[in-house]
Amino acid sequence: MARILIVDDAKFMIITLSEIIISLGHEVVGEASCGAEAIEKYKQLCPDIITLDITMPNLSGIDALRQIKKIDSSAKIIMCSAMGQNKTVIEALGAGAKDFITKPFERDRVKDAINRLL
Repeated sequence: MARILIVDDAKFMIITLSEIIISLGHEVVGEASCGAEAIEKYKQLCPDIITLDITMPNLSGIDALRQIKKIDSSAKIIMCSAMGQNKTVIEALGAGAKDFITKPFERDRVKDAINRLL
């Protein structure tokens, strides 16, 4: 069982992803709605995995990813992107993300991404 932090500025997406994660037998240890909050929650909660939305206000997912990786180079981060953000996904993977999942979330794809990191 993985302890997972979900970061997304859309509450509906957090709820949807949380339901999938829980149905897979994992624990959602926290939620954040922006990049800055994600960094603070990462420090507080030390999750096994973070799901991190790319497009968020104030501090983007890419910027949060870079800052989290500075804090912990071994952080396991799965980026979440909308369709058509291929260039940004490539940038995120280059910055240290371990995988990415596209919205709308598909249970099997989420399962594969989490299992790949465990």
